[in-house]
Amino acid sequence: MINNGLTSLLKRLFLVVVFVGLAGCLGVPEGVHPVQNFQLQRYLGQWYEIARLDHSFERGMSSVSATYSMREDGGVAVLNAGFTNDSQEWDEAEGKAYFVETPDVGHLKVSFFGPFYGSYIIFELDNVDYQYAFVAGMNTDYLWFLSRSPEVSDELINHFVELSATLGFDTENLIFVDHNKHQ
Repeated sequence: MINNGLTSLLKRLFLVVVFVGLAGCLGVPEGVHPVQNFQLQRYLGQWYEIARLDHSFERGMSSVSATYSMREDGGVAVLNAGFTNDSQEWDEAEGKAYFVETPDVGHLKVSFFGPFYGSYIIFELDNVDYQYAFVAGMNTDYLWFLSRSPEVSDELINHFVELSATLGFDTENLIFVDHNKHQ
């Protein structure tokens, strides 16, 4: 009986640790607030990555883009594509996203592998034409500047860098993405 009780307790403890760990992946960096009045239909389509902080899943890539479309289950299909400079090949990753709160708040959870989700927080958006978006992950290690065009003004780049620095992102290590390859 003691053994069954201990096994049950360990199982519950394991589940708590897993759920707490997964919930942490949906966090929001301090000072970052998801945009309100978000309209998914206007956000769908192709976006070009203008700048990012380095991370292993995009390391060494150029001409990076993300395309968002509706899934049959009401979620968002995500197709990330980029040119891997070392192998000189195009690489794609398919994922899925769902709103963390309500559909009018720019905070989604995105997964590219199984049941593991990470935060996708749109913290600034051109709410007139949906031409650019500033996106954060669960902490200040994850940051992207997306645009409908592979080229943006210096003024917009400066605004992105200044705002991101104010929010605690390491803007000294931003990678500005070259879009010279075409699929």
